Amino acid sequence: MKVLCFGSLNIDHTYRVARFLKPGETVSAAGYALHAGGKGLNQAIALARAGAEVYMAGCVGADGGALLEMLQADHVHTDCVETVPGPTGHAIIQVDGSGQNCILICAGANAAVSREQADRTLSRFSAGDVLLLQNEICENDYIARRAKALGMELWMNPSPITPELPGGDAVGLADWLVLNELELAALTGTEAPSEGVPRFMEAYPHKKLVLTLGEEGSLFAGGGQVLRQPAFPVTAVDTTGAGDTYLGYFLAACLETGCPQTALERAAKAAAAAVTRTGAAEAIPRAEEIF
Repeated sequence: MKVLCFGSLNIDHTYRVARFLKPGETVSAAGYALHAGGKGLNQAIALARAGAEVYMAGCVGADGGALLEMLQADHVHTDCVETVPGPTGHAIIQVDGSGQNCILICAGANAAVSREQADRTLSRFSAGDVLLLQNEICENDYIARRAKALGMELWMNPSPITPELPGGDAVGLADWLVLNELELAALTGTEAPSEGVPRFMEAYPHKKLVLTLGEEGSLFAGGGQVLRQPAFPVTAVDTTGAGDTYLGYFLAACLETGCPQTALERAAKAAAAAVTRTGAAEAIPRAEEIF
């Protein structure tokens, strides 16, 4: 079974700050680093390091060669990543003293994904394969429709959440939705997970939900059951990419074991390890570190 991660590839500019900047404020950063990132790239690498067979699709500019090399070093297939005019997508990330982050994204080449590219890419996949989408590229609804017509299983991480996203085909056709608290609130209209999860199960009875809750852990809901997993306590250094690490490990474990409870535990361990390190993709642990 192949997993196609059709998503963003970014160059991350990360600045260490004592606290997040206020409007009109100018301060000096305590440190700077350049990292590989983008939700698509991060999740593809997490899947690969967890043991899945992964194919990456998306767009980079001429300056994105290092991102492809990083994917290839983790045995991610990159034939479906296309190079387009203009810069690769990038992010400006502030990381404060507690490890929390604040992220500004510029789409760059991620906005160049076309329906023609989607058709070329999906022609290489078939029923039973898995498609993973996020919300940092364009044409997600078209990609979702074409994939479902092929009989692929669709996983959707609707992040970053936008007002039009809940009504789109990428969410509507998804078999699995992987959400944080903000995204669950956008889909259910309530900020309390204790209310949002039952509303989700009522509104989407045929979907499966994976919900990440930060220090409160995570849960799976589907098929009439709710499974919970506490977070593993660690001292966070940088939370950038923690959710992507979690998703990649959860999906890989589901494909390997078919057991959501096992997947919850593995994903929680992987995310805990990731936040103890700096960067996004570079911080993702390898399977032998957590099993």
